[in-house]
Amino acid sequence: MAIQESGLTLESLRNRLRQRGIRVSAATLSYWQGGRSRPQRPDSIAAVGVLEQILELPGGALTELLRPRRRRGQAGGGPLHPARLWSDPRPVLTMLGGLDRSSDHRLEWLSVHDVYEVDADRRPRSLAVRQVVRASGDDVDRVVAVHRAEAETDPPPALGDLRHCRRGRVRHEMGFVAIELFFDRVLARGDTAVVEYELGFPGDRPITRFYDRRFRHPVREYLAIVRFDRRMLPARCYRYERDTVEVPRRRTAELWVGSSGGVHITKSGMDGGIIGLEWEWE
Repeated sequence: MAIQESGLTLESLRNRLRQRGIRVSAATLSYWQGGRSRPQRPDSIAAVGVLEQILELPGGALTELLRPRRRRGQAGGGPLHPARLWSDPRPVLTMLGGLDRSSDHRLEWLSVHDVYEVDADRRPRSLAVRQVVRASGDDVDRVVAVHRAEAETDPPPALGDLRHCRRGRVRHEMGFVAIELFFDRVLARGDTAVVEYELGFPGDRPITRFYDRRFRHPVREYLAIVRFDRRMLPARCYRYERDTVEVPRRRTAELWVGSSGGVHITKSGMDGGIIGLEWEWE
């Protein structure tokens, strides 16, 4: 996608790499682009890093794709690249490239709790989030949260009340929002922090039919609650999971929506990936 948008040919890319002292044949670039081979040697990975500069991509946009892919249930494989969680990761990469994520690799996500509210018109009303994190290194002061609208043409969610943290920079791209959240204090190794924030969904949005959470990092415990207005309950509701965006949704259970209008899912020891709920109104 990046090559197509740049308008450059593989031969012109080869020439630009050569001008920077890197020799890669056009045939090799073609193999990389088409997936017939994968850059593995250190010099090849370095060449991909220079390609990021030539194609004017954020740092890591391509090289992070070369990290070893984790098997399901395998810990310690590093964060998932946004391209494995979003069908078009460019808005996420653009936003993250403008924020300080230096604390990411020194954080452990102990728990994430979401409460998603749906109004009587079957449209999203709000999302309340509580995260508990622990520092695995010193001088950790922030976390970055990414959320999206259900469609890229919708306005991005609007940040509301904050608790136990303060707002940093906020970036918007094509229905996404990325929020920098500063802890109440700078964490040393072993310290924990809680952040709580709310998002609203302004505008005349389409009917909502699902809610999911996409995790780049492992999380020990996840809880999602969806609250429907009791005047308008869905006909059926399901839990689903996806290891990456490259595979279809896999329904794992049908959920009972009681008269109170609430339904929830939990998961322990999540290594990353996508988990959510979807429902049918009729």
